[in-house]
Amino acid sequence: MKWLRGPKMAIVWTVLRIWLGIQWLEAGIGKLTHGFDAFGFLQGAIANATGEHPTVQGWYADFLQHFALPNVELFNHLIPYGELLVGLGLIVGFATIPALIAGAFMNLNFMLAGTTSTNPILYTVAILIMAAGTAGYYYGVDRLTIPYIKKWWNTNKLNRHHAPTH
Repeated sequence: MKWLRGPKMAIVWTVLRIWLGIQWLEAGIGKLTHGFDAFGFLQGAIANATGEHPTVQGWYADFLQHFALPNVELFNHLIPYGELLVGLGLIVGFATIPALIAGAFMNLNFMLAGTTSTNPILYTVAILIMAAGTAGYYYGVDRLTIPYIKKWWNTNKLNRHHAPTH
């Protein structure tokens, strides 16, 4: 399995990561340029929690009805900007793991709300890239920034541990 995480396979993971980033970037730009209002989507998802074969679980419909719907204006901003930031992060390979987690979390929520579309594919690709570990961002900005961040973190941690107390 080590070969899946090597520099040669990192090319495959990079292509997948950039493709995934483009999907998110296009979705975010589309919502920002054409306007986005989650109100109707949320109402539809809540309505799909009833009937003989509901596509939305009751507990999730309760979350949508009692939290998402009353805060729809917040979601109207979070979703498009979140998609945009996830896309940019994945394309350049910056904050790759947080971007993958955020994207997978959005996909999961879209699927829980009863939307299939490309969400299962995007979710699966995100999970696979996360499983690839450092090969997922070997060809990206994270390859340069993560060692610096680790060094900074460990230096500050060491300084905090040995700081004199008064």
